[in-house]
Amino acid sequence: QVQLVESGGGLVQAGGSLRLSCAASGRTFSDYYMGWFRQVPGTEREFVAAISGSGDSTLYADSVKGRFTISRDNAENTVYLQMNGLKPEDTAVYYCGAVASWRGLRKTAAFYDYWGQGTQVTVSS
Repeated sequence: QVQLVESGGGLVQAGGSLRLSCAASGRTFSDYYMGWFRQVPGTEREFVAAISGSGDSTLYADSVKGRFTISRDNAENTVYLQMNGLKPEDTAVYYCGAVASWRGLRKTAAFYDYWGQGTQVTVSS
């Protein structure tokens, strides 16, 4: 089992920045690739970014490329999502997920084995 706890969400004006954190516990953190997804009520969970176990490979949704940066600190068992240039359309609940490394970098939520409880990000115009 892997337990994930997100933090860092909040209310920010358009153009502002937030840094989300996801703290993991339970199993060897570096054995898992990590992803960030977001979800608006009534819609499917949307891929945002993913990172390999070592941190040397990343993947981004086109909608956030150039604005968001995913990173991880395996010594601290934490994955981060730095969000700059926030837009109102970035408003959602943000979730981190963990996927076993043998599955590789994944954009599809169904592949992920564990999820956190989510953190709300609201961007005002």
